[in-house]
Amino acid sequence: MHDSDERYPPPMCHPGTREIVIVRIKDWYGFQTRPDKRIMWVHAPAGYGKTAIAGTVSKLLEEEEGLYFSPLGATFHFWRTSPERNSPARFIITIAYQLAMSIPELTPHIENAVKGNPMILRKTLEIQLMKLIVEPFKALGELDDMPNRLVIVDGLDECINSDQEYTVDRQHVEDQERVQIRILDLIHNLQSHRLPLSFLILSRPEAWIKQHMQSASFVGIVEAVDLYALGDHVKDTETYIRAELSRIAARIQDDGTSDQGDEEWPGENVVQTFVRRTNGHMLYASTVIRHIDDPYGDPRKFLKNILDDYAYNNLDLAHSLPFSSLIALYMHIMQSSPKSNRPLMIQVLEDVWAPSPSISTCGAPPVRYRKL
Repeated sequence: MHDSDERYPPPMCHPGTREIVIVRIKDWYGFQTRPDKRIMWVHAPAGYGKTAIAGTVSKLLEEEEGLYFSPLGATFHFWRTSPERNSPARFIITIAYQLAMSIPELTPHIENAVKGNPMILRKTLEIQLMKLIVEPFKALGELDDMPNRLVIVDGLDECINSDQEYTVDRQHVEDQERVQIRILDLIHNLQSHRLPLSFLILSRPEAWIKQHMQSASFVGIVEAVDLYALGDHVKDTETYIRAELSRIAARIQDDGTSDQGDEEWPGENVVQTFVRRTNGHMLYASTVIRHIDDPYGDPRKFLKNILDDYAYNNLDLAHSLPFSSLIALYMHIMQSSPKSNRPLMIQVLEDVWAPSPSISTCGAPPVRYRKL
């Protein structure tokens, strides 16, 4: 759920950013009227703020005034490293629970389904979908006049585990293509019953997801939005950078650590250089901000070192691989850590890589990390 304690504080769009796509989503949803295409798929590579967009849309719908109903039906945020959220096992029961909260008239019918067969919580997802969502809606009778609710499914590509919800070991992981396609088919099944629900799905544009979305059964009900091609990403990152650097500069002033002549930090030249480095990539910008926003260090020095680093001025590196600039950034951050901390840091990296042998050779971190 978008407001669960596990996700606190929930990722949100920085004020003044991603406005075009948020308006696009709200216009498509239409609140009381049902969109012609009941599924919107927002896709983009990693780091373009899909989860923040999902969180912002959820918050905006919750705060929408002047409506006699709650427009946000339910949310589910898949997350690769969470045993409870990297599997489809809790998907239907979580959606059903939230629908019962947002549509009170559904509650007794869902409760009766569980009381009548407590083992429903252990049944297949397809049976759960019928018993906990479809049949309770049908029990309400005529649905044409019921307001449309939005269900947000974020991080579909992060759903990697099998139905064995209590195990996350590698040997139990289903083929991720099949498990993600299964989620899409469950959503399609719901849509075939003409329930007053629309779905906003956010994910990376994985080939199998894209192919399924463009299949004959989906193409007529899906509105696809390429986040990478929508909006001014450079402008968004500049808005974020200016606000965050101003905040850090104010903290420096308040702490009394600002040297004479630094009152104008960061200065327009630093801001523009930082913006160019990001190339519209919000993940890069936010990673730099987190690194330099150290109460025990000097943000001015940290940022200067990053912007002056040779790796960022090497055009061959910048264009050699996707996310090369991020790789170089992470290398810089790790190399700038105190030498006394490096053995522990390398041990942590080895522990992180160990459960995922496909990421690297033999489950160990890349050689370049072990050379830090």
